[in-house]
Amino acid sequence: MKIESLRRLRGPNVYLSRPAVVARLRLDELTGVETSDVTGFPERLLRAMPGLAEHHCAAGAPGGFVSRLRGGTYFGHVTEHVCIELSQMIGRDVSFGRTLSAGVPGVFNVIIECPVDESPDSSLPGELLQAAVDLVIAIRRSSFSGQIGLGRLAALAEREAAGPSTRAIITAARRRGIPVERFDDLSLLRLGWGTRRRLAWAAMTDRTSGVGIDIAGDKQVTRRLLADAGVPVAEGGAARTAQEAVALLARFGGPVVVKPRQGRHGEHVTLGLGTAAEVERAFRAAGEDVIVERQLAGRDYRVLVVAGEVVAAAERIAAHVTGDGRATIAELVERANADPRRGAGHSRVLTRIDPDLALVERQGWALTDVPPAGTDVWLAGTANLSTGATSHDVTDRVHPDVARLCLRVTALLGLDIAGIDLRLPDIAEPVPPVADGAEVTGGVIEVNAVPGLRMHLAPVRGRARDVGDAIVRAMFPAGSDGRIPTAAVTGTNGKTTVARLIAHILSAGGTRVGLTTTDDVRVDGRVIYRADATGPLSAQMVLGDPSVQVAVLETARGGLIRRGLGYDWSDVGVITNITADHLGQDGLDTIEDLAHVKALVAERVRDGGTLVLNADDPWVRSLVERPRVRADRKRVVWFGLDARQPVVVEHLAKGATAYLLQDGWLTQATGARRTPLMRMAELPGAYGGAAPHAVANALAAIAAARALGAGQEDVVRRLGDFEPAVDNPGRATLLRLGDVSVFVDYAHNPAALAATLRTLHKLWGPDRCVVALTLPGDRRDDLLAASAQVVADGVTRAVLYEDEDPGARARGEVSTLVEREMRARRPKLTAVRAQDYREAVPAALRLARSGDVVLVVYEKLDPVLDLLAELGALPAGQAPVPVRLQPPPKRPSPASLLFGNGSVPTAGRRAAV
Repeated sequence: MKIESLRRLRGPNVYLSRPAVVARLRLDELTGVETSDVTGFPERLLRAMPGLAEHHCAAGAPGGFVSRLRGGTYFGHVTEHVCIELSQMIGRDVSFGRTLSAGVPGVFNVIIECPVDESPDSSLPGELLQAAVDLVIAIRRSSFSGQIGLGRLAALAEREAAGPSTRAIITAARRRGIPVERFDDLSLLRLGWGTRRRLAWAAMTDRTSGVGIDIAGDKQVTRRLLADAGVPVAEGGAARTAQEAVALLARFGGPVVVKPRQGRHGEHVTLGLGTAAEVERAFRAAGEDVIVERQLAGRDYRVLVVAGEVVAAAERIAAHVTGDGRATIAELVERANADPRRGAGHSRVLTRIDPDLALVERQGWALTDVPPAGTDVWLAGTANLSTGATSHDVTDRVHPDVARLCLRVTALLGLDIAGIDLRLPDIAEPVPPVADGAEVTGGVIEVNAVPGLRMHLAPVRGRARDVGDAIVRAMFPAGSDGRIPTAAVTGTNGKTTVARLIAHILSAGGTRVGLTTTDDVRVDGRVIYRADATGPLSAQMVLGDPSVQVAVLETARGGLIRRGLGYDWSDVGVITNITADHLGQDGLDTIEDLAHVKALVAERVRDGGTLVLNADDPWVRSLVERPRVRADRKRVVWFGLDARQPVVVEHLAKGATAYLLQDGWLTQATGARRTPLMRMAELPGAYGGAAPHAVANALAAIAAARALGAGQEDVVRRLGDFEPAVDNPGRATLLRLGDVSVFVDYAHNPAALAATLRTLHKLWGPDRCVVALTLPGDRRDDLLAASAQVVADGVTRAVLYEDEDPGARARGEVSTLVEREMRARRPKLTAVRAQDYREAVPAALRLARSGDVVLVVYEKLDPVLDLLAELGALPAGQAPVPVRLQPPPKRPSPASLLFGNGSVPTAGRRAAV
């Protein structure tokens, strides 16, 4: 049994609404073997992992998996449950799993959910799955040692997990419906989308002052700045030599504190120093650039200020143990560190205690000593949580004078978020004002620009404070959810055109639209990334751009299956149509499978959002019957060319809205009211109505744009100035080359080819069409055959060429299959073969007669357009008046069609063949 591949679904997907990992698992020798076939396997597995007895499985109650295990289930299913149990054993909160046949005997897809705050690049899911495979194999072979080695996995999980501060912000954001993405395994978060996007790095935001951070990072500058403003701070000064440090001790008197001038987390801070020797040692330990301050008496407090408000306060108690008269100090420390809340560094709410041996010795103890019952032994001099301290919540006890002091300190440093460290007799009492010549008895000892939140999130005593929510509220005031208007477009054909039309309409008035399509990513009309950009990474590229005001996301099948969605919810979802394409890929065998995948876009339209559906397509109509689409919680808007569709008639009878073609007009229909928007004959790209699929695309775009707030006048005006050759290149792009028309389109499946050829027949007639055709090599044979038959019915002359990348097929295999099917369908068809587009396009032009149209079907647009430009093709309406030329022979030979007389056509002139 082995894992063949692993892919991460970073957003909502066809399996569940949360991130997941999909492993392709090959059973090999376990193919066809069930657990009941292996004597003693269920019992051995349950002894090794008793927690499996609580797994529900399909039964929906504890014990469900055990029943399946004993009754007999495949080992892929067992691996799924073992992986989930391993995850829970290391504290990784996952519970969903599913095992599905991959369509090949002995091969399964194992789907396991991933925590929402886990990095999309985490290696942990793969490690857990491999550990599950190894464990199942060992138990099946009776070679299991009896010990599950979780140490490495637990350490990896802890290292990659978001820290408490970051996790608190993520949780608060999700609770308020704010989109949040974690960057790699760091504490860097992106909250919200587009122009409403904000960044946070733990408790630092993109509005945190860089000057304030630098001031707080230099303890001497902080102390002086606050002292000059009349804030009570301890007397102190900077020292760069041991002599200077000792001189400050003599000046202030003991006890003093020595700490690094730019230290953090209480590292190398030494308290209670009273002799020159102690100060010298502390000076060297602190790095020889230190602050020496008179130590203030009292208790240690931390006050958290967020956006001008005191949101939490805690008393910090330095790490210590209390004797019980029986255990040694070392045993007491070990007992304290066994607390599951303690971990290495900042990964958990408490940090493991590492005793300061010098401090222990100063108290007269050794780690092997047994302190009397009730005796406290201090293990760290500072009260930082990073040195093992604990916290007690005192938020409700903060005196108003203390709160005002903390707000003033935060303002003096110019910080939006700050942790103010104070040493006071009692935080419930006012702080005495600074008096000239008088000793400061309590005041500010430090200011932290990126304060840790752990002490407030899980105090050892007192109420936990939701400080993550306070930070999120400050970043997104007035209940903002950080979202921008977003439309997602999917379907089989027309996705790119509809997405471009929506973006074009919405860009009225200078609105900056982010757009992803099959060809590229555009922001404000400019290409920023050129690729097939219909997956989640491209969506995140747009949603993460702080200049984008509206997002329009073409969302294709491949991205949905292989990576999931790049967003959680959209405001508008558009389904153009669902027809046979990509079947046989990614486990999709039927149109019903394809509809299931496309339905994800409909399912992830937010409550109250708008679902734009094609009323003329039976598969699209069926989507409203799916439970997860929840049409009752969304506004459904139908579009279509047939106003008599029963679903439309019923819809309008309820007073709802649809966008339809009526009496030659693109029309908005609401109840009994009809509002004509534009004549079909005037719609750019519809060729006077000869391209009804272009009308359907426009109706879908109108519906989506109106749902996102576009005004009726803007819709009509922007539709009218849409230039297909410029704004929608490669989709029904019409060029002229002499007296021959060239029609460039990405039609690559039977439905698209049929729609395109119907348009050409209406414009030029069925006998005037030539095609330069390539079809994708990753399509199933029956789909290629269906496409070939459609083309054979629509043209009399064809040049067939290969994609640059035929996929798993041998070069020439697709063209051979297509030619065979075309000739079987139309025996008298003139068909020739070419190596690539550079041969195919000139050959097709040589086949054309004066007044003909050449359909160029491409895989990559730019090279084809460049070639046509080299040949002299110009956009229709700009080409020179054609010159009548000598007609070609009636039946030229294939060789002459391919190679001719060595010349190529140019504008206004055709090469004789």
